[in-house]
Amino acid sequence: MKKYNFNAGPSILPKETIDNTAKAILDFNGIGLSIMEISHRSKDFQAVMDEAVALFKELLNIPEGYSVLFLGGGASLEFCMIPYNLLEKKAAYLNTGVWANKALKEAKFFGEVIEVASSKDANYSYIPKDYIIPTDADYFHITTNNTIYGTEIHTDIDSPVTLVADMSSDIFSRPIDVKKYGMIYGGAQKNLAPSGVSFVIIKDEILGKVSRSIPTMLDYRTHIKDGSMFNTPPVVPIYAALQTLKWIKSIGGLEVMYKMNVEKAEVLYNEIDRNSLFEGTAAKEDRSLMNICFVMKEEYKHLEADFFTYATERGMVGIKGHRSVGGFRASTYNALPKESIEALVKCMQDFEQAHK
Repeated sequence: MKKYNFNAGPSILPKETIDNTAKAILDFNGIGLSIMEISHRSKDFQAVMDEAVALFKELLNIPEGYSVLFLGGGASLEFCMIPYNLLEKKAAYLNTGVWANKALKEAKFFGEVIEVASSKDANYSYIPKDYIIPTDADYFHITTNNTIYGTEIHTDIDSPVTLVADMSSDIFSRPIDVKKYGMIYGGAQKNLAPSGVSFVIIKDEILGKVSRSIPTMLDYRTHIKDGSMFNTPPVVPIYAALQTLKWIKSIGGLEVMYKMNVEKAEVLYNEIDRNSLFEGTAAKEDRSLMNICFVMKEEYKHLEADFFTYATERGMVGIKGHRSVGGFRASTYNALPKESIEALVKCMQDFEQAHK
């Protein structure tokens, strides 16, 4: 039976990424060794790192003065590294979900933290508007896409202070104006690579401004100086990331990718709004293109388990909502084909017909 992968992360990857990485695991570049067993200091792997960084810069149109890093520890380690490197007196955070709240919590170890706005009052079902960013903050932190609640910031914010963005789950889903950000970071296991590597795009000039001493491994300047090679990097996930970057370029880059993502999301959101059994959970103007969350309407709540079983029997994988919110979630990352969306929509329509 064909499987349709809606997992929230680790998640679906392009077939090219999986195939090319599998080949390299058996024999990398025809050298008779696996990518898993070569030295990260070898010329062969340095070429992988160099090309991955170059494609990052090309696809996102990253200007001069920014560094691209591949690190371990996931976005959760960045929650700590960011204030360690950037927070001198005060930081501002927008609280739009679980991960934004975790980032905010970590920053409090290093100084004063201002929560400029929060949507917690409505179970994070919307993105706060009309908040004021304090101009005396060292930086303003946002989480652009909220995987658990299905909300997304769709535009690049104009911030009067250094803007830091966790883009773990929507990086490379649309063009972004990198110049508006001091730092963009995230775990790669949504739109880029298998789990095990995180990415950092950072404006070099924002570093070195704090008075505290920073442990070597937690100092971004360490990793910039050594080209992400201060310690052994996650070699296989970086190689896989390179294959994904090549795939994005091959289909036409981020303008094409964004158009595809909008079209996919519209198909599913239109069905959610039409179907008499289901309803969306996120404010319509803030609906995510990456994580589409929905529930059974109140009068049909008793059918929730039945629909999950029904969908699973038809090959839908990973559509159960996060344990903290319930319902359903279809993660529609870059590599998910429109065919998968259409299969889920057909499943919803058939289930509706059977329960009218």
